[in-house]
Amino acid sequence: MAALLYLRRRAAAAALAGVAPRHQWLATAARRGALGSGDDGGETGERGKSPWLQLPPFAPLDAAAAARAISRGDGGGGDGEQGATAIKWVRRCCPDLPTSLVQKLFRLRKVKKNVVTAEISSADASAEQHRLRRYVTYFCFKVSAKDQLMPGDILFLPVNLKESSVAEKTKKFDNRNEIDFLRGLEIYKDEAIIVVNKPPGMPVQGGVGIKNSIDVLASIFEENSSEAPRLVHRLDRDCSGVLVLGRNQLSTSMLHAIFREKTADALADGTQHVLQRKYVALVIGTPRHPKGLLSAPLAKILLQDGKSERLTVRASSNAAPVQDALTEYRVIESCPQGYTWLELFPRTGRKHQLRVHCAEVLGTPIVGDYKYGRQAHQKWMPLPLPRTIDEELLRKRKLPFGLVVGGGSIAEEQPQLHLHCKQMVLPDVSVALHRLQSSDVNPDFSDLEKLNFVAPLPLHMRLSWEILKSVKT
Repeated sequence: MAALLYLRRRAAAAALAGVAPRHQWLATAARRGALGSGDDGGETGERGKSPWLQLPPFAPLDAAAAARAISRGDGGGGDGEQGATAIKWVRRCCPDLPTSLVQKLFRLRKVKKNVVTAEISSADASAEQHRLRRYVTYFCFKVSAKDQLMPGDILFLPVNLKESSVAEKTKKFDNRNEIDFLRGLEIYKDEAIIVVNKPPGMPVQGGVGIKNSIDVLASIFEENSSEAPRLVHRLDRDCSGVLVLGRNQLSTSMLHAIFREKTADALADGTQHVLQRKYVALVIGTPRHPKGLLSAPLAKILLQDGKSERLTVRASSNAAPVQDALTEYRVIESCPQGYTWLELFPRTGRKHQLRVHCAEVLGTPIVGDYKYGRQAHQKWMPLPLPRTIDEELLRKRKLPFGLVVGGGSIAEEQPQLHLHCKQMVLPDVSVALHRLQSSDVNPDFSDLEKLNFVAPLPLHMRLSWEILKSVKT
């Protein structure tokens, strides 16, 4: 038992410096032979080669604990979770493998784990280490997706995954215009994150009838990496603005946790500092008060067609589950034409939160929101174009991925959604991860800097701004 603990501690200490690059552990597995070829596993050694890939020894890094420490602005993020599930570790080590393939491997019981044993016959410490290195044996057991791992545990995958992953990888893009367009959306990039200014009309996530979306196209943002960036949060298809992606599994996990902590902190005490987002919206009508905090829980309802769903403000009840939602707002400018520019600060991150709060709580639906402001748009009357507006800005032009720029302002019969994530402030995740991975004790996050990202308004909202400034009653 002492030998087993010794080996696990050494493996965990080595792995805490960071997960080894995939090509390194692939080479090691190929050179040494990870497992015996028997179905139930067996002793491993130099005597035969094996069709198995060896993952790095499991070394837990608790991104959620680190996010809580960052939220508090102190240390306490390095304890790490005592165990994690096997499927989570496989996905962290093999981010290029499709999720569906990883799930299938566990379902077919193709993932194995080695338990380390050793023969000890010397009381001398140096001799013990030497004998450990010499007489280590491995016994292999099949594992399920939810099996808990302990520090030092080693998982093995079938070697033919290399071919499978290539076949199931996201398609390669060779259209130079599409590549240049997408990379031109980048606002910021470091080792941990990529920040883009998402254009209106581009879906963030794939679905029925959606060919191109940010999650499918994310690999274009990387030139020399097999790991595609991952979504951290969502923006509606017709919404635009700051969108953050994680560049690896660990940074994505930490960002997910930071977004969750943001919501938890806001609901706990009404304040939120670790993550800040500011949206700009043009609404129909004028709120009663120039600023305020909206607290209105949301619930899903089924529409009359029996298929479509929408969200609505609903008090807590047993009939349907509700989610608490908080939104701070401030009037930027009220226009005599009956429109108002608002700044919106979501303290929670519920689906369609801003759109529902504007339409149902403030009574001022967002321009171009035909889902929650349908009645207001039935009476829609486009504003006349002032002569000072450059007509070239109104000309519709095709962009890559089926996008169109030009038009969509309040001078159109059917304006686009006037909702834009203009600004986001979040902690420097790259520095936080370096501290988390390199520190043997709880890292200190009290002096962690904040990163500030700003995305300019899309063309249709800039046009509406100019029209409202120019048109006189």
